Amino acid sequence: MEHQQLTDAEFAEFQKLIFRLCGIQVPANKVMLLSNRIRRRLRATGTAGYADYLRLLKTRAGNDELAHFLDAITTNETSFFRTEKQFQWLQSEFLDDVCGRIRNGSHPATLRLWSAACSTGQEPGTMAICLAEQSVRLRGVDIRIDATDLSEQALSVARSGTWEARALEGIPEPLRKKYFQEVAVGDAADISPDPLRRPFQVRPALRQWMHVARHNLMEPAPHTNYDCIFLRNVMIYFSAESKQVVAGHLMRALAAGGYLVIGPSEGLSEQLQGLQRRSPFVYQKAIGGAA
Repeated sequence: MEHQQLTDAEFAEFQKLIFRLCGIQVPANKVMLLSNRIRRRLRATGTAGYADYLRLLKTRAGNDELAHFLDAITTNETSFFRTEKQFQWLQSEFLDDVCGRIRNGSHPATLRLWSAACSTGQEPGTMAICLAEQSVRLRGVDIRIDATDLSEQALSVARSGTWEARALEGIPEPLRKKYFQEVAVGDAADISPDPLRRPFQVRPALRQWMHVARHNLMEPAPHTNYDCIFLRNVMIYFSAESKQVVAGHLMRALAAGGYLVIGPSEGLSEQLQGLQRRSPFVYQKAIGGAA
């Protein structure tokens, strides 16, 4: 039996559950989208209907299904060098500042970055490429990039550090050749005739910087003293209340003088009053005090 669209009452219950779990506010005009995504889990679990599935999620037996549910309802859209000017800033003004402080002894010889909604890993992968391109001035600096997301399905791709060739199209060809290698397959029959589906893996020197883990933005940051946090194109789905919670976690996670990079439509400016606005997409925590 093909399940129909959520009823108003069912939709309202799922809205409340999603908001409680991860702070995302599903707008009223997304009934069909949410119905379609939950329907996949009804088929996968053999659940009779939306109401039964909702009851399953609220039971102890449904704890394992919660991760699959969140995978189904979250959007994981990303690409390498998305909003390229932000990565140009990372390689220029950001590193100019941090490397200057390392040289004068006011900053330890470490660099800590966090891709706070990394999806399938292209954002932290781009960070790693940018830092590798600046390896001369980062010689002797201990580098770590934390890459986190709510979706276990997306994180499995990020952990592998492997993407189809089509995902690498945003990377300039010299950088593709320098930092990626085609993954060997065991049998010629397994090789896709479509060259855009051939798997490529980022080289080990970059993978060792990336530490991938699951994290809910409504919870405190996995670590503190980050020099730079990227959180882009995510908060547009959050309510004002949820944004305030997440912003608090982000500001506490930043090191003194650390930077927060956001997307163009996050709607976070009111929640970031404790940071200094450096550009439309960059905020900085004061060096002399806590935000």
